[in-house]
Amino acid sequence: MSVVQAIRVGAIGAALMFAAGAAAQDSKPAAKDAKAPAKESKAPEKKTEAGADRAGEVRAEHKQLDVFTGEWKATTTMWMDPKAPPQKTEGKTHTESKFGGRFVEMHYEGTFEGQAFSGEGFMGFDNLKGKFFNTWIDSMSTGFWLAWGTYDAASKSYTFHGSMDDPMAAGTQVKVREVVHVVDPKHYTFEWYETRKGKEAKTMEIAYAKD
Repeated sequence: MSVVQAIRVGAIGAALMFAAGAAAQDSKPAAKDAKAPAKESKAPEKKTEAGADRAGEVRAEHKQLDVFTGEWKATTTMWMDPKAPPQKTEGKTHTESKFGGRFVEMHYEGTFEGQAFSGEGFMGFDNLKGKFFNTWIDSMSTGFWLAWGTYDAASKSYTFHGSMDDPMAAGTQVKVREVVHVVDPKHYTFEWYETRKGKEAKTMEIAYAKD
């Protein structure tokens, strides 16, 4: 059922309930001189349907996310300590289109510091906000990640901005910038930058590749 259909069904249901309630409360015939109720304008209904169409329509911004679908090998590089060499891990990702092409959903399986690690995320474009977004949850955190961003066609890159609670300093927030760069149909990269004490540094990079 589309958003517009859902709104119509809800409106019809509400109208039926209202009519039934009115009939139960007033079983007496109306007076002869009672004035007929004025006809309600259909303009608000049309406005609601137009808004629903705008919110739910699949646009070019959604279709361009199809490049991320498929089976991917993921090589993660993390800089946990500037004085130590980076840590590298291997994983795999399955990404598929969801809800008629409105979103792409990612499922990741890999390891982190010798332990099994899995996560899930969504990427999409909000028609009303006019922005791209991504989300993330995983097996090693109870937090929920949400970032909003834009797309630059010249560089084929998405840039997202968000913030997270600092697990090493309670009550503080860390600003984060993400850059997703589409190299070609079979390769893309994900970069994660954190700003601490006024300085931004890349702490993670994931290189994705598929056959």
